[in-house]
Amino acid sequence: MIRRFAVSATAALWLGVAGFPVTPWAADHVVTIRDSMFTPEVLHIKVGDTVRWENHEKRTSHSVLFKEPTSYESERMFPGEHYSQRFDKPGRVVYSCGPHPEMRGIIDISE
Repeated sequence: MIRRFAVSATAALWLGVAGFPVTPWAADHVVTIRDSMFTPEVLHIKVGDTVRWENHEKRTSHSVLFKEPTSYESERMFPGEHYSQRFDKPGRVVYSCGPHPEMRGIIDISE
């Protein structure tokens, strides 16, 4: 009975909670917001990885604004807050800060 449970747990990992495939090697990455900059400015990730933007400013709020392929802006992140986004398709995503368009970053997503 224990062995059957172990097999089921492994199958659940591969199928995911909703029955969709899960890549067990997916990684989490952090982009730090400090001194009105995204660091790193260019981030190389794999399909299925998640990026977490963390606001380390003392007084300023920021957002993450994606313009292509569809326009989407995260809610404002105040100091100490964060925003996360998973990337499921390969390509290059250029983003900026909504209230500070001079702040720019790039996510390169490979398979």
